[in-house]
Amino acid sequence: MEPQWTPTEADIAEAQITSFALFAEKRSGVSVPDYRSLWQWSVDDLPAFWGAVWGYFDLGDRSEQVLGSTEMPGAQWFPDTRLNYVDRVQRQRRADRPAILSVDETGEITEISWAAMLATTAAFARRLRELGVGPGDRVAGYLPNIPEAVIAFLATASLGAVWSACGQDYSAQAALDRLGQLEPTVLVTADGYRFGGKVHDKTADVAALRAGLPTLTATVVSSRIGAPLPEGVLAWEQIEPGPEAVEIPTEQVDFAHPLWVLYSSGTTGKPKGIVHGHGGVLLEHLKAVALQSDIGPEDTFFWYTSPSWMMWNFQVAGLLVGATIVCYDGSPSAPTPDALWQLAARTGATVLGTSPGYVLACAKAGAVPRTDHDLAQLRLVGITGSSLPPSSSLWLRDNVGEHVPVASISGGTDVVSAFIGGVRTVPVWPGELSAPYLGVALDSWNELGEPVRNEVGELVITAPMPSMPVSFWNDPDGTRYRDAYFEMFPGVWRHGDWITITDHDSIIVHGRSDSTLNRQGIRMGSADIYQAVERIPEIAEALVIGAEQPDGGYWMPLFVVLAGDAELTDELKSRINTTIRAEVSPRHVPDEIIAAPGIPHTRTGKKLEVPIKKLLQGAEVSKVVAPTAVDAPELLDWYASRKRQ
Repeated sequence: MEPQWTPTEADIAEAQITSFALFAEKRSGVSVPDYRSLWQWSVDDLPAFWGAVWGYFDLGDRSEQVLGSTEMPGAQWFPDTRLNYVDRVQRQRRADRPAILSVDETGEITEISWAAMLATTAAFARRLRELGVGPGDRVAGYLPNIPEAVIAFLATASLGAVWSACGQDYSAQAALDRLGQLEPTVLVTADGYRFGGKVHDKTADVAALRAGLPTLTATVVSSRIGAPLPEGVLAWEQIEPGPEAVEIPTEQVDFAHPLWVLYSSGTTGKPKGIVHGHGGVLLEHLKAVALQSDIGPEDTFFWYTSPSWMMWNFQVAGLLVGATIVCYDGSPSAPTPDALWQLAARTGATVLGTSPGYVLACAKAGAVPRTDHDLAQLRLVGITGSSLPPSSSLWLRDNVGEHVPVASISGGTDVVSAFIGGVRTVPVWPGELSAPYLGVALDSWNELGEPVRNEVGELVITAPMPSMPVSFWNDPDGTRYRDAYFEMFPGVWRHGDWITITDHDSIIVHGRSDSTLNRQGIRMGSADIYQAVERIPEIAEALVIGAEQPDGGYWMPLFVVLAGDAELTDELKSRINTTIRAEVSPRHVPDEIIAAPGIPHTRTGKKLEVPIKKLLQGAEVSKVVAPTAVDAPELLDWYASRKRQ
């Protein structure tokens, strides 16, 4: 297969990663003439590489030692180094471009200058300090994707306190399952949000959340829908910024001091709180945003996301390099399916991030962004959330622009970044992720722990990364942390994804290894099935399950959600089977095709494959999934009723 995009000589010469390679050669005396050699050096000599990242971005004083211990888990990065994430942000202060563009479904764009953002951050930090918040205390957010969330995070981090947030698409109970573990001191929230043309009043959920968090000393509410302010809360609008030239005083903390707590999906129990440190996030995000994504001070960085999802944290990192970030509170498909492209045009986005599902929806709707919208500024499309099919990648080429590379990335909440993705100096192949990220010792192993190429294996990371979790919350002896990643291959991170490393060093992601389809010993990732089936016009979404049966049999049903007025006729079933047989594998044609009322997902949009598999094998709903972790819990009983008798 030929690349769909190949870097020009100018791309390579102008890329920040080329500048970094020259810096590394001069600093370390290595020869790294291309990306592959640069990546190899970055994983062979971790101290030299991460020391070079520190130096290239001029992060200030640090300890001489970069890596005190390479043990996983437990690697010790930059011992005795003290810093604060916010210091890097405020160094990017400028007057010629805004820090944030705030957009909602009305289409109104509000510019927030760097001076205003930092002055409000300083004012809110003062208020938090007056409320007794200090290093190690927790501040919780229950917010839409609005500038207040960014400012509240920066203010919290400046104090050495710990930020954690959920989007308001979560119910009060789902938010409590996460934020309640932290025993927060202050809650920052909003009275509601607008989505898909509808107003969502969240005042009752905010009240329930306050009642369920007995450690709160204060609640701060931003008015988004004009609801009456409850008694005993502080209005965000009452926080008066001081002089715009003010410097934010920051608490200098250890490299591994907690910056924020993110959460696992929580589908099989209470969500695990994943703790990341100031230093690890700072280094990883500078590398990922500036070197891998080539984002800099002239960019407008717009990723469609929510504070519930790690891509919100990743987008905030645009501030670390002086870029303008876009906070969009609304639906990507309202009022029209291509609304996100229109917003990208109106905000002048140079980097736009979205999901495979959204791209497929645009393709099915017949959208042609390159002719319908002025995307002259757009130079990169980022994709994450699930695997991007080759057909969708080629659709982006044909309907957005041949000159716009597609940077499909894969990583996770676990490291609040990507293991694999794009880079401006490496070609893009349809349906493939261009390369492992720098500093990521990625490999593909079989069950015996042996490297494999051009065949499916487990995604493993064989050396530590600075942004690996500092710990899990309330996991004092580290048992849950070790069990999550290091049980299968002790001392090696097993991520739980099936991948193939190709002969040109790109990576194909096939889906979760714990939901692999195994027909007669032939393994297949569910993503391969979805890529084929969900392109059929009558299919809105699909879910495939491979369920071992008590009698030793193997049952592989395919559940389909039909688009519009489509019906699951014998002709459509035959077309689905033919498509899978031709485009995926004859051995993975499903045993049954069943029309479903919907597909349940985690709160971050991932299909609920493993819990549904357990339900089909006869498990009780209450024992396999927490309803608050599911976007449509009413569907669970329907799937449980489909189990084979």
